[in-house]
Amino acid sequence: MLMKTIKLDKIDKLIVQALQRDGRQTNQQLAQSINLSPSPCLRRVKRLEDQGIIAGYTAVIDQLAYGYPLTVFIRITLERHDTATVNGFEQRVLNIDEIMDCYLMTGQRDYLLRVVAASLEAYETFVRQVIHNIPGIGSIDTSFAYGVVKHARSYPE
Repeated sequence: MLMKTIKLDKIDKLIVQALQRDGRQTNQQLAQSINLSPSPCLRRVKRLEDQGIIAGYTAVIDQLAYGYPLTVFIRITLERHDTATVNGFEQRVLNIDEIMDCYLMTGQRDYLLRVVAASLEAYETFVRQVIHNIPGIGSIDTSFAYGVVKHARSYPE
């Protein structure tokens, strides 16, 4: 679902960039870092939140330290593309914790999933007991990531 792009000015972009680097900073620290007084800074942050540009705040977790050393990309092709099959697949995916991201794709595959797993054995169990039990899947193609070159946590200006 594409949404209308909201026009941000230079100060809005500075606020977003600063909060992407450190979402825990106080309004006072944020205002100081972008050379704005605290009251207008707080109003702008509130407006960015209300407009949905700032969708929330979260902690960045180290995947390996948290116990999920494997990152697996699964490409899914559905057997059929009727409403019931598509909606059924998407609803099931929403409730599976190991699936970190699910993208609807163009090209030969219908979906790309980013999945985390504690071990190769855990991944095998996940595929056999969870993925294989989702109705309507025609094919599954898996790739294991064995390293990360870049994992951006902030959007470009």
